[in-house]
Amino acid sequence: MRRWEKPLKFSLAMLPFAIIGGWLICVYQFDLYDEQVVNQMIAQLGSYELAVAIGVIQSAVYAIVCSFFGYILAEKLGLLRSFGFEKKVLVVVLPRVLILGIIFSLDYWIFGRLIPEIADSYQAGITVAGFAGSILYGGIVEELLLRFFFMSLVAFVIWKLFFKKYEKEHIPVMVFVFANVISALLFAAGHLPATITAFGTLTPLLLFRCFLLNGGFGLYFGYVYRKYGIQYAMLAHAGLHIVSKVIWLVFIR
Repeated sequence: MRRWEKPLKFSLAMLPFAIIGGWLICVYQFDLYDEQVVNQMIAQLGSYELAVAIGVIQSAVYAIVCSFFGYILAEKLGLLRSFGFEKKVLVVVLPRVLILGIIFSLDYWIFGRLIPEIADSYQAGITVAGFAGSILYGGIVEELLLRFFFMSLVAFVIWKLFFKKYEKEHIPVMVFVFANVISALLFAAGHLPATITAFGTLTPLLLFRCFLLNGGFGLYFGYVYRKYGIQYAMLAHAGLHIVSKVIWLVFIR
């Protein structure tokens, strides 16, 4: 029983972030979608409150399951780090996050010029729920799901299938690189339903944008997870949203 104690404590520690983040992202999505889409969703689920409650429960379940099993997998792979922040690592990660946040913010000026609906969504402003939700849900919950659990799971399967002769201290880097690519692609694909709902269609340009932004930055988060630990991947993901949204607030609204 004691071997499950640390994973359980970690997953319970992540639960409040998942609940609050899930609630914020649900509120933000209802604010983002047009009235017709919102009415359809409410009609299917019964009420606005029930729709939000279902979203919160899903977020909580995903986070607690992925935190628990992600912890076990990360420990087996040698990816588990002491959950804290070191100055020498922050000096490396934070400047890169600043640069990536600036690059991510260019979405408005590049794709916004090509796709009017994107420019309109930025000009409509950034809500408190959207800002906070991107930090808590995007920065914490998505990293637990896609990096801590899924990337670790893929790496573990590849290791056991093709490189089981290696101890965890000597697992080839290519195992983690391949797992990172797969998780980044899944991370991007996971944004497709929201993209379709928001824009009502999925054009080749929207598809390219989705995989470029979410997949490209997902690769960096996976690299940070492998190199420094999941807490730095969370920091990088949340920091990217903070930097980009501050730029939009200053220069768009």
